[in-house]
Amino acid sequence: MGARRYGILASDDRWLERLRLELAWFTGQAALRSRGAGAILRFARVRPRRRGGFQPLRAHEITPQFLDRAIRALKRWNYDFLGMDEVCRRAVTLPEKRRFVALSFDGASKDLIDFAYPMLAHHAVPFTVYVPTAFPDGVGQAWWLGLEQVIARESRINLMMGEREQRFTVTDNAEKQALFSHLESWLRSLSPADLSAAIADLCTRYRIDLAALSRAASMDWEDLAKLAADPLVTIGSATVNYPVLASMKDTAASREMAMGKAVAEAAFGRDVRHFAFPFGDRTSFRRSHVMMAEEAGFASAVSTIPGIVDAEGRTNLRALPRISWDGRVRSLRMLRVLVSGVAFAPVRPTATSQT
Repeated sequence: MGARRYGILASDDRWLERLRLELAWFTGQAALRSRGAGAILRFARVRPRRRGGFQPLRAHEITPQFLDRAIRALKRWNYDFLGMDEVCRRAVTLPEKRRFVALSFDGASKDLIDFAYPMLAHHAVPFTVYVPTAFPDGVGQAWWLGLEQVIARESRINLMMGEREQRFTVTDNAEKQALFSHLESWLRSLSPADLSAAIADLCTRYRIDLAALSRAASMDWEDLAKLAADPLVTIGSATVNYPVLASMKDTAASREMAMGKAVAEAAFGRDVRHFAFPFGDRTSFRRSHVMMAEEAGFASAVSTIPGIVDAEGRTNLRALPRISWDGRVRSLRMLRVLVSGVAFAPVRPTATSQT
């Protein structure tokens, strides 16, 4: 069964987008039309490149070597590296001569302390890590990793989808990738309780220890304490369990946001002022969640909706855009075009843009 059987786009769209960005570089738009106050870059995992054709999460990974090259390049391009407190200030004041970049890391992955932090400390640049507090507690479910392992190991997969048992046969990497995308989308559409039951059923069937897998992939509190002791590191919150907020009732979503903040503040003994919407795309949170972030006392909330940050209050601080770097791409030219803002439409002022 091919990729299109599940309604998954082929690589043509990604290739065309890459071509558009490369053309922007060669036509000089990145140098001539840079706009906005700056950009927030979003990364998930930083680790050495792995072998193997089936790597469905590779788009969310970069290598330590690319992180090093990107930081060096951004310094050459005269960007100011900022923490999130300063990003918030720049977003509501008059534009400054130099544009900024802020580095952010989602998920509190173990790779951050093992591979990214030595590089970040070497360059002495600030960054923000958004912590879902169930994971350093050892009880978070990295269900996407369990799904990846099942599909990587098996060629015939059965699972309950709703009230029906579905059977899939995947014989090559393209089919495995398509199935992963299909099941990931389905799982994200479920309520947290239903998602947990579905992934538990799948992992039990195929003898995947999801709890051990999740613990091994996440930093613990000792790792996070090391980061928190660094004045260049900002600790932010990403709820407790990292759920898709749009799949929850408002009261439960509000509780997840408030509890994540409270647990992080108790653990680190400081105010936690910045928040990341779990997954953060347009389908994973709603306008009501933006309002909840303000009510919970967060000074900012970041999404994964692509864009740049404008000055003078033109960007909503509780729905900040971020540029999620695709780890399958290693082009610094494309990075320069993206952080320049050329690739994104101007943001119009909104009534909720001010602090």
